Amino acid sequence: MASKKPGFYQRLQQLGRPAQQAFMAALAERQLPNYALYAQTTGHGDTHTLRTVLDLVWEKLAVHSASIDFERQAEKLAECEPPVEDDSFGARRALDAVVSVAALLDTWRGEAPEAVLDVSRTSRAGVRAFIELTEGEDDADKLALLVRDHPLTDDENDFQDAVLEAVSPPLSRDRLKEVRRLGKNEGVSNLGLSLDSE
Repeated sequence: MASKKPGFYQRLQQLGRPAQQAFMAALAERQLPNYALYAQTTGHGDTHTLRTVLDLVWEKLAVHSASIDFERQAEKLAECEPPVEDDSFGARRALDAVVSVAALLDTWRGEAPEAVLDVSRTSRAGVRAFIELTEGEDDADKLALLVRDHPLTDDENDFQDAVLEAVSPPLSRDRLKEVRRLGKNEGVSNLGLSLDSE
């Protein structure tokens, strides 16, 4: 009997640390437009700082010898968080982006063995919350089916699968560029939003 192929999360955990970091960076990259939209519409947040920290992450992945003070970057990142009293949907998705980048920084600051799973689940949970918000379905069973069969769910699953495939071979500079391009997703976030979507 053929041995069972490892599942998605198992494969994620089996990746080497740099591949996990590249996976997380791509997912954080795709959440960035959600943060930018929140900052643009509310005046809260600092998209430039978040972008800069993420750029430093890509630099570190490409140039292992790059000297980056991740403690300092984590402090800057904490200042990017939406105000605690803002419990809006936009604030929560903006926070997802900050938390994903923070989890990524943690992988350089310490062990953080669960970070890659946390970032993957955070992105999926954001998509699920968006579908629940926009579908207006109160019946839990119907909602679960709506979420499961929703195009955004398919898109998220396909995206994470594609990134996992992209980071699985050895990470050359060209491959990293490809992973980053995947993450940028032509400026469209995991919720199907972009800064140009007004």
